[in-house]
Amino acid sequence: MLPPMTRSNDTAPRTYSIRDLTREYAITARTLRHYEDEGLISPVRDGQTRIYSAADRVRLAWILRGRRVGFSLAEIGEMLALYETSNGRERQRKVALSKCQRRIKDLEAQRRDIDATIDELSQFCDSLERVTFDETSGRWIDSATGLDPEPITPFLIEDGTPSTLPR
Repeated sequence: MLPPMTRSNDTAPRTYSIRDLTREYAITARTLRHYEDEGLISPVRDGQTRIYSAADRVRLAWILRGRRVGFSLAEIGEMLALYETSNGRERQRKVALSKCQRRIKDLEAQRRDIDATIDELSQFCDSLERVTFDETSGRWIDSATGLDPEPITPFLIEDGTPSTLPR
């Protein structure tokens, strides 16, 4: 569905109000004004009223997509500025592609780090679930093996007495 548009006559280019764009993209007027303050979009003004062009609408879509995938406003501004140069679309496409591929690699590395952290925490939780305090010996033991839970002992014993796990 196309967003609401304002036309003064049938030959006039499409224009959008701040309200049109905030509704279409589910953003606040403040956000839209912020992007304007950052120089990412440049609506014309009619007194206090901002009038956004179809190009502003496309730029806004680029900005929002860029933000969703983790680009900074500076990076988005760099990609948008390329469009204004000669052969801008091709250069913009190449730079955007390169930045997106780099972002994917960064996110994949973060995912590997997160997966490794989850695995380590899961193993630690498994160890903690198996540990019980043996009243007879006064020590923490691994209930599955009956042995001292060495990998987690530092978390359980402080100066030879149980510390972080309640009895």
